[in-house]
Amino acid sequence: MSRVVEAHVNVTCPGRNFVTLKLVCDDGTTGVGDATLNGRELAVEAYLREHVCPMLIGREAGAIEDTWRYLYNGAYWRRGPVTMTAIAAVDCALWDIKGKQAGMPVYELLGGRCRTGVTVYGHANGETVGEVLDAVQTYVDLGYKAVRVQAGIPGLESTYGVSRGKLFYEPAEGGLAPREETWSTRLYLRSIGEVLGGVRERFGHELELLHDVHHRLSPIEAAQLGRLLEPHQLFWLEDPVPAELQSNLRVVRQHTTTPIAIGEVFNSIWDCEQLLREQLIDYLRMSVVHSGGITHLRRILHLAELYRVRSGFHGATDLSPVCMAAALALDMAIPNFGLQEYMRHTPETDAVFPHAYTFADGYLLPGDQPGLGVDLDEELAAQYPYQPALLPVTRLPDGTMHDW
Repeated sequence: MSRVVEAHVNVTCPGRNFVTLKLVCDDGTTGVGDATLNGRELAVEAYLREHVCPMLIGREAGAIEDTWRYLYNGAYWRRGPVTMTAIAAVDCALWDIKGKQAGMPVYELLGGRCRTGVTVYGHANGETVGEVLDAVQTYVDLGYKAVRVQAGIPGLESTYGVSRGKLFYEPAEGGLAPREETWSTRLYLRSIGEVLGGVRERFGHELELLHDVHHRLSPIEAAQLGRLLEPHQLFWLEDPVPAELQSNLRVVRQHTTTPIAIGEVFNSIWDCEQLLREQLIDYLRMSVVHSGGITHLRRILHLAELYRVRSGFHGATDLSPVCMAAALALDMAIPNFGLQEYMRHTPETDAVFPHAYTFADGYLLPGDQPGLGVDLDEELAAQYPYQPALLPVTRLPDGTMHDW
C-alpha cells in the first residue's frame, strides 16, 4: 500500500498557460493531472496549493474513490469550475499512479478496450467560404473523418472559432483586461447556411461535419438554426443555447432533428442530469479536467448510456496533453463513445508534455504505456513562465453584454 508523500503544482506557458498537479508516492511512483482552467489558471493553482495538496500527504494512493469523496463530499463549498478542476487533477494523477503500479494503461483498469482507436475531429475555419474549404481540405488530406466548421461573418470584424493560424486555435490573449468582440445573430444566421452548404457540396456526405454556436442563441433562434441546417446533416450542432437553464433545450428539440451536443462548461452530474433524463441532447461535451476527473465523468457516462446519449469530450488546446490522455482512457473503455475533439498542441507544448498517444488515419491511438502515458518535463516547463491571458467578451452592436 503506497502513500502520497509529495504534491506540488506546476504552472507553465509553452504557447499558452497550463496547470499540472504532480503527486509522488513513497515507492517513487509519480502521477500527473491536468488542472487548467482557461483564463482562471491561478485560481485553481492557489486552490490546489493552499487547500488540497496539504490534505493529500499521507493518504493511500490507491483509494481513488475515497479520495474523490474526501475532496467533494468533504467540502461544504463544492462544485463549480475551480473546485471540480482541482478534484479532477487529483483524480487523474491517482489513476495515473494506479496504472503504473499495476503495469497497465488506465483504460485497461476501466474495463479494457471497446474499440481499436478513438475517432477525432479537427477544427477547420476561415474568414471566407473559400478559406474554409481550403482548411477542410487540409484536414481531409491529414486523414480526418470528421471536421468542425467555423467561419467569419460578413459585417463583423471577428468571431469565435476563426483562428489566426492553421491547425492551432487559441482565443485567449495576453493582458489584464479581455478583448471585446461584437456579435450579431441576424448576420450569423444569414451566412452560416451558405458556408456549411458549400462544404457539403464540395466534400459530399462521407465527411462528418460539426458546427459550434458557442452558447449565443435564444432557444427559438437555435431551433431556427437547427432546422436551417437539417439538409446538411450535421454530426452535431454544439452549444446552441446557454446551458444554465437545461429546459431551454426542450424548445430546440421540438423544432429540429439536428443532433445537439452540449456540456463543455459543465462541472458535475447535476449540470446535465435533466438533459440526459429527458433526452434533450445527443452528445455530452464535458471534459475530464473540468468535471471532477475520470471517476466522476465515467459515472456520468454510465447515466448517459441509459438514455442513448454518447460522449463528445471537450479537447481544445486549453486542456493539456495530460487531459487528452485521460480523455482517451475513457474514450477507449466506455461503450457509448461518440467522437473526441482533438485540437493539436504546439510543438513546444508537446515537448513539455511528452506523451504516448499518436494520430493516424483519423484516429487517436492511446498507446500501451502503464498509467496515462503522459508526463511533465519540469525542467523544460520552467523555461516557459506564466503569462496572463484572458478569453474575449462579447457585446451586441448596441453595446449590450452578450454570451461569448
